[in-house]
Amino acid sequence: MAFAGVLKDADITAALQACQAADSFDYKTFFAKVGLTSKSPDDIKKAFAIIDQDKSGFIEEDELKLFLQNFSASARVLTDKETKAFMKAGDTDGDGKIGADAHLGVGWGDSTCC
Repeated sequence: MAFAGVLKDADITAALQACQAADSFDYKTFFAKVGLTSKSPDDIKKAFAIIDQDKSGFIEEDELKLFLQNFSASARVLTDKETKAFMKAGDTDGDGKIGADAHLGVGWGDSTCC
């Protein structure tokens, strides 16, 4: 599993189960359930690198749409509404992507930020 050593399998399973239905994904809730909000900056950078599939240093909309599948290949794709809300929260400069330095602003490592 891509997140081995960073996140617990049980936490991932619980987080994915909580957002199985279309339009039920909330990034703040997901990050808390999966345990990202309590991780060190190094662990958060590792998670970002896994989600940044093309290794561009940014998470683009197409990568964000497949966000849940980084945690489980059988997970659903985010809806357009969920993807746009997630992007809006993380795209701090309006360029249509989430930069490696901006990911903390989406709540990956700070449960009080958003």
